[in-house]
Amino acid sequence: MHIVNHYSTVIDYLQPLDTPGTHSMPNQLKLAFIGCGAIARFHLDGIKGHAPRIDVTTLVDLDETKSRSYAAETGGQAFTSLDKALAEGDFDAVDIMLPHDLHEKVAIQCLEAGKHVLLEKPIALTLDACDRIFDAARPAPGVFMVAENSQYWPEIIEAKKHIDAGAIGEIITARAAFVYAFDEHWFKEQRPWRYEKGRTGGGIVIDGGAHWIRPLRMWMGELKEVVGVLGYPLAQMEGESLARALFRFESGKTAVFDAMMIDTTFAPEPWWRVTGTKGELTINAGLDGADLWLWDENNPKGKKLFASPGYLDSFGLELADFAAAILDGKPLAAGPEQALGELRTALALYRSVESGRWEQVWS
Repeated sequence: MHIVNHYSTVIDYLQPLDTPGTHSMPNQLKLAFIGCGAIARFHLDGIKGHAPRIDVTTLVDLDETKSRSYAAETGGQAFTSLDKALAEGDFDAVDIMLPHDLHEKVAIQCLEAGKHVLLEKPIALTLDACDRIFDAARPAPGVFMVAENSQYWPEIIEAKKHIDAGAIGEIITARAAFVYAFDEHWFKEQRPWRYEKGRTGGGIVIDGGAHWIRPLRMWMGELKEVVGVLGYPLAQMEGESLARALFRFESGKTAVFDAMMIDTTFAPEPWWRVTGTKGELTINAGLDGADLWLWDENNPKGKKLFASPGYLDSFGLELADFAAAILDGKPLAAGPEQALGELRTALALYRSVESGRWEQVWS
């Protein structure tokens, strides 16, 4: 069965994956970090802040310096080989934080070893590879989850509450702006893998852009089709570092999607703007926090509704959800099939650039 033909088919097919495994610890989850690169710091800090039932007991990275550094911090055991870690390590679950081209092989290996699996987005580079991962996950005894931390951004969840309550009336349109100045934190390797299109599957749309696509789907429903253009202003990156696109949803409504990672200085602007028949919601966000604002007839100059640590908080909430699914049998906030939407949107945009036309997301 080809599970990525249509959203409803995917949900029906994967529903059993949320069933917890039978081999996990009753009160604490022993977790292995598979990959100790840039994102591992955010995951570990998130665990410390929001997921006290997770113990990081195993650290795996080809660079022994990285795995040993995290092992010293966590008290875990360091490995440079996944095979050896699976044979000798003491852990129930894995947190896979590797370059995108390694996701398929490592996820399947860990699923077949009977581990609970948290896999960083995107699921894989191609839909066929996603099929193979899901085929391995279906009979596996544990929980399979795709890490899309924007599902847990406090300001995104709060905005949804106000939208659902009718604070801005019926949504007319929205804009998501992934406008992010070049940050060396994500490109520290001697040969940064994010510069290589063959390793990422594209550029910023398939990578960080996914965090801006998920909230639009949470607020406006499922995407139908995409049209757009790409640019390459960051010379050292093979994939796109600029994208401008229109999204059309199943409802017929549209949103603007902007993505830019350029070595320049940007003026401040909202990361999200949601326009309704009674007003607007805007989210001003960054690594240092986020604010949700309401603009309506009673608040023409804006009213701050909510403030949070934002982006950084979300990793811990995501990992706590993973632990609760395993230890308590709690349904995930979003099943792994949800992440197909962001991947399919990116792939549809890439096709649109080639065809010059609107491209379907789910076909």
